[in-house]
Amino acid sequence: MSNKETDHKTEILIIGAGIAGCIAAISLAEEYNVTLMDKQITPSDRIGESLAPASQRIFKKLNLLGHESDDFKQTLFSNNLGMQSYWGNNQLHIKDYLKNPDGFSKSLDRKKFEMYLREIASNRGVCCFWGIRLFNSIYEENIWKVTGKSDDLKNRTTRKIKANFVIDATGRQSHFAKSIGIKRIQYDKLISCWISMPNTNTNTMSTIVADEQGWWYSAVLPNSTRIISFQTDSDIIDKATFKKSSSFITFIKTNKIIHSLIPKDEKNITFQGTVSANSTRIEQVAGKQWLALGDAAISFDPLSSQGMFNAMANAMQVKELLANFNIIKDFNLAKTEKFNKVYSDQIANVWSHYLKHKNLFYKAETRWKDSLFWKRRNS
Repeated sequence: MSNKETDHKTEILIIGAGIAGCIAAISLAEEYNVTLMDKQITPSDRIGESLAPASQRIFKKLNLLGHESDDFKQTLFSNNLGMQSYWGNNQLHIKDYLKNPDGFSKSLDRKKFEMYLREIASNRGVCCFWGIRLFNSIYEENIWKVTGKSDDLKNRTTRKIKANFVIDATGRQSHFAKSIGIKRIQYDKLISCWISMPNTNTNTMSTIVADEQGWWYSAVLPNSTRIISFQTDSDIIDKATFKKSSSFITFIKTNKIIHSLIPKDEKNITFQGTVSANSTRIEQVAGKQWLALGDAAISFDPLSSQGMFNAMANAMQVKELLANFNIIKDFNLAKTEKFNKVYSDQIANVWSHYLKHKNLFYKAETRWKDSLFWKRRNS
């Protein structure tokens, strides 16, 4: 057994290299010495979400994707012409993006997109530590002393990092915030079970279908991959339904619209499992030279289709705030407290806006008034 231990000093340490963490790192690297750390050596597969058209503005601001070939961009995302929905009644409703000034919504290959962002961050001078998990942290003399360790116990790497400022971008787990005692509030029990498969349909619009015990979502991702997911509360349907491909496909057959998207040959269907999809937030989003970003601060119900865009926009807000208050290079307690107040108010406003719109969406569905899932959302 060996243990390789290294010391490292940085102005900003970002823990978590998902979309929020990478966008923050890329934007902040223009002004600061930035270190990006993630427990995973490479990103994992995730449900492909729609990326809001307004995200194009952020790409342009950060000079992302502009110099990439069309062939390469097509491996990251495909244009989503619109959304077809069966929500509130049995009629088909279509919302298209043809008149949106920012262009189309994008159906994203999350894993490939996050790999691209990691590479850009590294190329732009961000110090990147992959396969390093947060182990502990101590705040002393206005400096964070953070220890990260690899999971390989035989040849373990330990990174001891001193940082002026820490950004928690670890998603819904909010590992850093939790490690310093910040609690997370869960507002519901929503989960999402999903599968992926080759697409065999000519219609590539995203589809959303309300059902008695939850709702369905399907989208076509790059390379003609289709995903299908079902969102419900964790205590409503027998957990065995979401344990393996065969039981989930049997469940899909209860909905004619979604079942029509399944190819006749089921052998190429990949069962991806179940993930949390609930609305959550942490009780405190900023403190002594730290803040929580993206899902680590507030996580959205996927019905909003705003999770990824919020993470990107949130990262850009952080860059502007840090520049305005200049608390990284010139630490001042009074300025830091004001920064925390302004940032906390921004997050609170986003959360309030999100809850208002989420409630409106769910209350638009009134067909199953006796269903526990809809009762919880319409009471």
